[in-house]
Amino acid sequence: MSYDVQLYRIETKEREEHKQDKEFFDHEENLEPFTAEQLQDLKERLVQYAYVENRQDQYGTHYKHAELGITVLLTKHGLYFQTSGDQEAIFEIGMTASEFTDSGEFAKYDPQAGGWEKV
Repeated sequence: MSYDVQLYRIETKEREEHKQDKEFFDHEENLEPFTAEQLQDLKERLVQYAYVENRQDQYGTHYKHAELGITVLLTKHGLYFQTSGDQEAIFEIGMTASEFTDSGEFAKYDPQAGGWEKV
């Protein structure tokens, strides 16, 4: 069983809460793209948190955590963390995504916890 946490721009959160569409995340046009500066900042923060760039493909840039079984995909619209059922890794992705919201530009979405993180 995997555990997933996503990070989006705050505008995506506001749009999703307004639309209340169960298929909201399936439509790319609903997701506010990151700016070039935001993408660069996210890349730099991932490296600071011990994530190593693994590869790039048509989906985006893939990262792996240096020690934990965590994979990350950074796309132009979202930052997607995924891990197995390991409690330490689940805690890590939850905390990391929460910490990335500190600027107010981003919002954490945790489907296993019922949606958007309340701040």
